Amino acid sequence: MPLVKQLRQDGHDIDYVIELERSISDDEVLDRANKSESILTTADKDFGELVFRQRRAQAGVILLRLAGVSVETKVRIVSLAIKEHETELKNAFTVIEPSTVRIRRQNK
Repeated sequence: MPLVKQLRQDGHDIDYVIELERSISDDEVLDRANKSESILTTADKDFGELVFRQRRAQAGVILLRLAGVSVETKVRIVSLAIKEHETELKNAFTVIEPSTVRIRRQNK
């Protein structure tokens, strides 16, 4: 996966769920990320449901809304957004779109 490769090259410690366990539920993914205090990066909108509607605590979620964008462009957008907003991502729900980064802090 080019994005995983780039983020690792950028110096981020990345656990890629497909490399770990393919048939893991969203709840388990979020639990693992929380346990390791990792920021979860996903294109799955179901995590918004878990965080906001079910009020699940999270160490940080980045939702990628980049459908229709080339792989190279996605990699560039996500890498740059994480570099520019790195200090704001912990304990926040972040949405990265082609021309926008929205960061919503989780109420504790």
